[in-house]
Amino acid sequence: MFAKYDLIVVGAGHAGCEAAAAAANLGSSVLLITMNMGTIAQMSCNPAMGGIAKGQIVREVDSMGGYSGVISDKSTIQFRMLNKSKGPAMWSPRAQIDRMRFAEEWRLALELTNNLDIWQDNVVGLLVKDNTVYGVKTSLGIEIESSAVVLTNGTFLNGVMHIGEKKFGGGRTAERASTGITEQLVELGMEAGRMKTGTPPRVDGRSLDYSKMEEQWGDENPGKFSFTDTKVSKDQRCCWITYTNEEVHETLKEGFEKSPMFTGRIKGLGPRYCPSIEDKINRFAERDRHQIFVEPEGWDTCEIYVNGFSTSLPEDVQFKALRLIPGFENAKMFRPGYAIEYDFFPPTQLSLTLETKQISNLFLAGQINGTTGYEEAACQGFMAGINAHQKITDQHELIMKRSESYIGVLIDDLVTKGTEEPYRMFTSRAEHRLLLRQDNADIRLTPIGHALGLVSDERLEKVNRKVTAADALVKFTKQQGIEMADANPMLESLGSSTLNQNVKIHSLVGRPHVGLQDIIKVSTHLANVTDQLDNETIEQAEIKIKYESYFEKENEIVAKMLKMEDREIQPNFDYNKVVSISKEAREKLFKIKPRTLGQASRISGVSPSDISVLMVFINK
Repeated sequence: MFAKYDLIVVGAGHAGCEAAAAAANLGSSVLLITMNMGTIAQMSCNPAMGGIAKGQIVREVDSMGGYSGVISDKSTIQFRMLNKSKGPAMWSPRAQIDRMRFAEEWRLALELTNNLDIWQDNVVGLLVKDNTVYGVKTSLGIEIESSAVVLTNGTFLNGVMHIGEKKFGGGRTAERASTGITEQLVELGMEAGRMKTGTPPRVDGRSLDYSKMEEQWGDENPGKFSFTDTKVSKDQRCCWITYTNEEVHETLKEGFEKSPMFTGRIKGLGPRYCPSIEDKINRFAERDRHQIFVEPEGWDTCEIYVNGFSTSLPEDVQFKALRLIPGFENAKMFRPGYAIEYDFFPPTQLSLTLETKQISNLFLAGQINGTTGYEEAACQGFMAGINAHQKITDQHELIMKRSESYIGVLIDDLVTKGTEEPYRMFTSRAEHRLLLRQDNADIRLTPIGHALGLVSDERLEKVNRKVTAADALVKFTKQQGIEMADANPMLESLGSSTLNQNVKIHSLVGRPHVGLQDIIKVSTHLANVTDQLDNETIEQAEIKIKYESYFEKENEIVAKMLKMEDREIQPNFDYNKVVSISKEAREKLFKIKPRTLGQASRISGVSPSDISVLMVFINK
């Protein structure tokens, strides 16, 4: 019935969709297997993409030819650039998404992708011989062969959902769990663990009183994720903010004795940075209120996502407490919130390509690796799909450095350090975040996507033109002066000190509150030069001017770090020969098998002195 495929991707969530599309666009024949074709790219939790550091990831995937940015732009109902009051390293795009349209656009995109087939079935096992995977076995008893497999099972591996004292198997509301794979991989020598996540109740927006809430609109001039020619969504839907109160908290506490989280029925660790409402009340007892974000699920639906109210308490307690929140007095609930436990595989069992160390040609991506979030899953799937294709076609693997992308930071963190709780990306995790901004993702990564064959010549040329134009504009500001008479009224209006002599435009842009757009309004010379430039190029030039000295220092640090990153360690290196390193370091090094000294230096339990000894030994 099935010919042999180059690659089989198991699971059609955010990781699976990106993995399948990437490998297919590179030329591999791909079979994407999903338990339900009606829930491809389902947004199981909040209807949003991007956010702090997550928005950078979406733009990075887009820059290399992934689909998430394009699909998000086609589904956006509200766009905001977060942290604009801070430096550009912190700017993070975020969009509210039409959940149904997002899934529809993903399915349409996959159906239009050459070399990609879709099959609805449940994978219950892998075909493995001599520690090499060669296909999958489904619940229909079908064996399908392939050269490689990517597992992106999300929360479905032995998933158990909890609502109060009730628990039932499932990977998502109204969808059954997947069994068999965990048990087989454990038999083959892999270690498995349990994690937990949760979701809030969904309510009928027609039953809410928005006059009691704070309006939260998107940006006046909204942006987008993709660097391609996707349209900016000018029309936007409003979101709202309201708050819990002490009465809400007391009502929720009535259900604590039935909470699976407090009674010990849930064993898995949940995301520390996205706690349930009962966890927030318990951990932050001194607070008399918590913020609730009221988010529409789409353009045409009345369904509302109650962000900030994730819970696994009994449904009657959820309902009673919800109605005590301002604006929710007459709320009607579509479905209650719940917690879900699921299997994951500690990611230290992976190489930096996301291939498992125990089983050749088997790749893992997404929540199966202990992460949380659509964006984290999408970039892992994208990289796993690329590396699976590269492996089976005998081409060079793609490993991103920490200094060149958030994707590189995420994968290095997982593989090198592991995680004991659902891993979420933050800007603080990236030591070189000043260089890894959302605005320059295309400059950093489009050449990589082009070299792989995922990005067109035209798109690369567009990036090159942007770089050339921005550099030319920076050069112009260093040469062109501005007169006091033109500059001072503008400076006064911005609350910046006035000039007592004519200066170069470049020195003015270096001031914290003065931008190129401000100077364009009062400088005919600058206005003429920038007349044909888009806002993206002008912004790029301004950032270069303002942070020029910081970039130079950061690049010097990166250059020094790369000396260790480029110092490779052979995969079969015998650490027993290095007698001077600690016992703990030796055990960790044998387990992780770092590729470079740089990676070895980031392993927990390996000290700087261990690295110094190791460096001397390798040099010899």
